[in-house]
Amino acid sequence: MEIILLHDVESLGEAGDIIQVKPGYARNKLIPEGLALRASKKNRAIAEERKRVVKSRIKREAAAFDSQLEELNKAEITIEVQVGEDEKMFGSVTTMDIQKSLEEKGLSVEKHNILLDEPIKALGIYRVPVKVTSELNGEIKVYVITT
Repeated sequence: MEIILLHDVESLGEAGDIIQVKPGYARNKLIPEGLALRASKKNRAIAEERKRVVKSRIKREAAAFDSQLEELNKAEITIEVQVGEDEKMFGSVTTMDIQKSLEEKGLSVEKHNILLDEPIKALGIYRVPVKVTSELNGEIKVYVITT
């Protein structure tokens, strides 16, 4: 049975794709859950229109994300920490600390989009990746210095 996917379905395809599946799978799973439509002439036209709308929306969002990516790549933040003997830090610099510093600079980034493998536990200069979209990653420069 030919169907048109309305949403991305893992292992089947992306929204707007016309694919061939077994009739029972289409009738019992995909169509009732609103994931697909039968591939009639009318539904094909609707799917094509949706694809065009999605592509134009993606282009608009890409332009906005490119400017955000450029700002992030230029961003440099300084985080002051207390150190003890042998310049050993008290505590560590986490994604929350980086997020607060970015907000002070006027850059809005979700905490979970800061891709810090593990907290920073030493003084120095670090390049921390930041996820803008699933495909775009930026990088900010973090200076960890003593107070």
